[in-house]
Parts: sequence; structure tokens; C-alpha cells
Amino acid sequence: MSTGTRPALTRLVRNVPRVAVAAVAALTLAACGGGDGNSETKSSGESGTESGAFPVKVEHKYGTTTIDSEPKKVVTLGLSDQDAVLALGVKPVGAVDWFKEKPYGKWPWAKDKWGSTKPTIVGERDEYNMEKIAALKPDLVIAQYSGMKKEQYDTLSKFTKIVAQPKGSPDYGASWQVMTRQIGKALGKEAETKKLISGIDARFKAVRDKHPEFAKKTLSVADSFEAGKYSAFTKTDPKSIFFSELGFKLKPEIDKLAKPGANVADLSAEKLNVLDVDRLVWVTSSTEANDRIKAEPLYKKLKVHQDKRDLFVPYQDPDVGAAFSFNTVLSIPYAIDEIEPMLADIK
Repeated sequence: MSTGTRPALTRLVRNVPRVAVAAVAALTLAACGGGDGNSETKSSGESGTESGAFPVKVEHKYGTTTIDSEPKKVVTLGLSDQDAVLALGVKPVGAVDWFKEKPYGKWPWAKDKWGSTKPTIVGERDEYNMEKIAALKPDLVIAQYSGMKKEQYDTLSKFTKIVAQPKGSPDYGASWQVMTRQIGKALGKEAETKKLISGIDARFKAVRDKHPEFAKKTLSVADSFEAGKYSAFTKTDPKSIFFSELGFKLKPEIDKLAKPGANVADLSAEKLNVLDVDRLVWVTSSTEANDRIKAEPLYKKLKVHQDKRDLFVPYQDPDVGAAFSFNTVLSIPYAIDEIEPMLADIK
């Protein structure tokens, strides 16, 4: 992922850790034997895989992976991949951290799916602990909403099957539908995945039908993590995708301001006028940030602020911002329930 992409609370720093070849080689020998029934912890879905689903070939950024049989031990390395895996009835044995919240933690949309099961945390964002992953002896690693590098892919390929991020999309730029289909195919649950996606599409359509006025409004999603620096999310960011599927129009000028391949355009206070839209959603991490934005003299001049058409939504407590930042088949219904009345109240 190029510099300028920020899918979480802070700008990601991607100094990919180099794993010692000798250590990985040793772990490889142990991991390759991890598929026997004596050592594995069964984590396949309650509904089971579909008849004739395997072998299956899944194309991705770094090639094509052939999965010969139903995966029993799955590790997710995409920041939100665990949601689609859980929705399909599979509990990952390993996952990465994102919001400084363990993925089985407080998120209300996934709590019941995890139950008492706790996955091993195998990294933070795109920095993976290869030794921990290998020790879990996974027969499948999924990395959809990720910035996995070729070096990391090659290392993991020494001891497991990997479905890397979707081909043809920038890192962190594939739609939730594409990533869910990739995950469903890899798990041998394509028919179930199709029904799952159709259900979420129907939720979005219900909102559009209820609020046809949304289609006439432009909307932007923004944040600010320090004084004088602001960001607006492009059309490839999950947050923008979420609001476009609610029916809103996005502002193409934001995409033009972003660096190639980035999901965010960085703005100075002097460029805040690009955020003078019909609806402006700030996804912020604190009341202090909200107050700082509102106190900016150039922001005060924006009509969207003067008319009180700006909405300040927290990432957490309640977890509204986190829900549409994840923008997954599990988090979308929660996000819709929380954000729809907020948007409807703006006149």
C-alpha cells in the first residue's frame, strides 16, 4: 500500500519484519505436518462445506492458490477478514490486531460469533509474526483487507496455503462483496456466501428506498488526528463505500487530491473547502478532536458547518465509526441501524 493510505485510527507504518530464514525453515517442518486429526482444533463452520466444493482455485494478487480440501485451521491476516469468516461459521485460530482492540473483544457485531473462543494474535496490522502463524499449523491463511507484501507471501507459502488480497484492486481498495466472495470460495461456501451478500445488499436497498433524498446529496467522510491536518477518504475506502451504498453521492475532487493508490487525501486547513458538501461525516477518536475541528477558523466558514449538516461520529463508545470502517457482512447491519437515524435527522 502506498504512502498516504490510512485504514485505521493512525497512519500505518509498514516496516515489514524480516524473519530469519533458519527460524522459518524450522517452523516449516513442524507446520507442514499440522493437518492430521490428532493435533488440529476443529474450527469449520456449523453448516459445513458444500458438496463438491473442493478442490477450488482462488485467484489473487500474487497468483492462484489451489485448496484441495476443507480448511480446518484458518488464520486471517486482513484487518477485518475475521468477520466474513465468522459469518460463514468458521472461527479463525489466529488473527491480527487493528484498533488496539483484540479482534474477539468489544465489537458488538462479532461477539456472539466468537463466543468463548479466543484466537491467537499473530500480528498488528500488516506486521505479521511468522513464528506464531507457523506454530498454529494453519492449512489456510486469508489476507483480503490487507497490505501483504510479496516477501511476506513467499515466507508464508513455505508452510501453508494463502489467499492474498484480490487481484485488480489496490491494497485496502476491494469492495466488501469481492473480499467476501474470495473468502467464501476459499472456505468452500460459495452458495452460502451468495445468500449472505444478497441479504446485506437488501439492507442497503431498504435504506435507499426509505430515504430517496439521500441520492440527491453529496457526502464526504473525513478525520483529523492533529491540529491543522485533515483527511478525506476516497471512493475506495470502506467508509466511503458504505455511504455510497446508502445512496449518497461521493465527491470526485477528493479522489483527485489523493496520491495514486491511496485511500485518503490529506488536506491542509486551506483546502477544507473541498469538504463543503451536503453531508459531512467526521469519524473521530475523541471529543478533543471534535472541538479542535469546530474551532478551526476556516472550517467555521464552511456552509456545511454553519447549516449544521456535519456529523461527528466516534470510532468507539459507541462503536459506530468502527462498524462502517470495518464495513463487513457482520458490521454493516449494526452500522446501518446506528447511522441511519443520525443522517435522517439532518435537514
